[in-house]
Amino acid sequence: MAYGVTLGATYLGQGRCRFRLWAPLAREVAVRIVAPTERVEFLNPGERGYYEGEMEGVEPGSLYYYILDGQKLPDPASRFQPQGVHGPSQVMAKEDFLWSDTGWRGPIMEELIFYELHVGTFTPEGTFEAVIPHLGTLTALGVTAVELMPVAQFPGSRNWGYDGVFPFAVQASYGGPDGLRRLVNACHGHGLAVFLDVVYNHLGPEGNYLARFGPYFTERYRTPWGPALNFDGPGSDEVRRFFIENALYWLIEFHIDGLRLDAVHAIMDNSAMPFLEELASAVKDAGERLGRRVYLIAESDLNDPRLIRPSSFGGYDLDAQWCDDFHHALHALLTGERNGYYRDFGSLGSMARALKTGYVYTGQYSAYRQRRHGRHPHLTRGDRLVVFVQNHDQVGNRARGERLSVLVPFARLKLAAAVVLLSPFIPLLFMGEEYAETAPFLYFTSHSDPQLAAAVREGRRQEFADHNWEGEVPDPQEEATFLDSRLNFNLRRQGRHGVLWEFYRQLIQLRRQLSPLAALNLENMEVIAYEQERVLFVRRWSDDSEVSLIFSFNDSSRDLTLPLPPGRWQKRLDAAEERWLGDGSPAPAMVVSPGEVQIAVSPWSCLLYERLKEACAN
Repeated sequence: MAYGVTLGATYLGQGRCRFRLWAPLAREVAVRIVAPTERVEFLNPGERGYYEGEMEGVEPGSLYYYILDGQKLPDPASRFQPQGVHGPSQVMAKEDFLWSDTGWRGPIMEELIFYELHVGTFTPEGTFEAVIPHLGTLTALGVTAVELMPVAQFPGSRNWGYDGVFPFAVQASYGGPDGLRRLVNACHGHGLAVFLDVVYNHLGPEGNYLARFGPYFTERYRTPWGPALNFDGPGSDEVRRFFIENALYWLIEFHIDGLRLDAVHAIMDNSAMPFLEELASAVKDAGERLGRRVYLIAESDLNDPRLIRPSSFGGYDLDAQWCDDFHHALHALLTGERNGYYRDFGSLGSMARALKTGYVYTGQYSAYRQRRHGRHPHLTRGDRLVVFVQNHDQVGNRARGERLSVLVPFARLKLAAAVVLLSPFIPLLFMGEEYAETAPFLYFTSHSDPQLAAAVREGRRQEFADHNWEGEVPDPQEEATFLDSRLNFNLRRQGRHGVLWEFYRQLIQLRRQLSPLAALNLENMEVIAYEQERVLFVRRWSDDSEVSLIFSFNDSSRDLTLPLPPGRWQKRLDAAEERWLGDGSPAPAMVVSPGEVQIAVSPWSCLLYERLKEACAN
């Protein structure tokens, strides 16, 4: 099936606008223009429940509703909702924006280093425009891709974005469509790719009018948000078209480089041609037509390699997926937490397994799930998995939204950064992590419906009461909850915060400079866990280059005999050194190894040695 961007209001120029809507439940459909002047015109019915028509005298900026059998509704494919989720839709003209990113192709997969940010709390202004002055700092840090949390229109002005109800409409309070275009254009000018988090597993509860247009939802499956989106029942071809067109819309009209697909385990689909596979095929075709690299990255907690397996081998052919197991293994070691899903982690062996295969659970029994979990991915390259020690979920889904910076001492923050950034996978940083931001990232909303607001408030409290959380849970509806979550960039220039930022920058430079770290080859790698000493020893090599990493999760120093291959080894990084606010390191700057060597390892630290290439004798 061929796909383009056809739904909604498409401005054709010279005062002409085409409207196209899927509304199989309606007997008749009209467009009602409400500004600048009022008028009503009926659309022509077509095949499979589509209605379409062209109107004269409709300019960009015109506000309109659809009238379905006398009922006034915003356009489900609205490009802009300037008056919020219950207001009229607005006609937009994409040609008005002048792009300056001609020739941009985007980074190759193994070059990606993600920086996830929430537009509303990243700056005091909370807009796309306000992000732009910070792009130079992100480039200096070394990240190569900005990943935006969802920007589809949600109710009010405060939300994570996962309550979006107009998938095509850019959030008005962030700066609308042109604000997003300016940000993407500026990112490309700084050499930064832009990925967008999109939600194809549910819509939010307020302003969700989709079900009034057609069978977008099905009662055959239930999700945490209610009835599932209909991807495999009667009418599902057009539901799929709606969301596939949405994906293409971001890539084509906003020059987005890739999409992060939220919680794909909640996409219920038992069809022979799964929606995700069809989406991947359409996106790859679009990338070829555009002459750009475009990517799809899934979030899933199933440890199911079919997501990233080629379609020729029965997979969905997505480019990569988030790897929660890596986070859980690392977080449990750093914090000692064992509640919830962390009960399945906490051993050094789990961390070693995460470094070798990404997934920790590949079919063994999970005490948390009370069943076997996962399947071995059999990966040869690490660029199919995105790893992290913090992200919006793992911080924000704590009752008080604590970041790692307030949970563990400084030495452990450095160790966490090293494990993620020197891993053989694609790293992701969560905004502020790089300088130990102390502000929480709390769950916040701004619903206009008092009953819904009360339900969200009570549901949040009950959720944490069920997990034996003690203390008051911040009210999601209070503006203070949102304001408390905003970043304080001034910290980056102060004390340990500035040191950590430099440490992150150094790690990223080493990742790029040293070929064994840059080559994400899982076959050229050895991981040894010294469980009693709580030390991980990792060797990685590429051609005739080799590095060794030593990660200590111990509270005290250890003299450890390690199987360092024969040769001269130069220390390239030592997190215990005073320049990184450590207590000083006993580890030598140079090691000559006959095949094994004893090295003094500081507590909660990281060492990186590079084997020197010996000069050839004439």
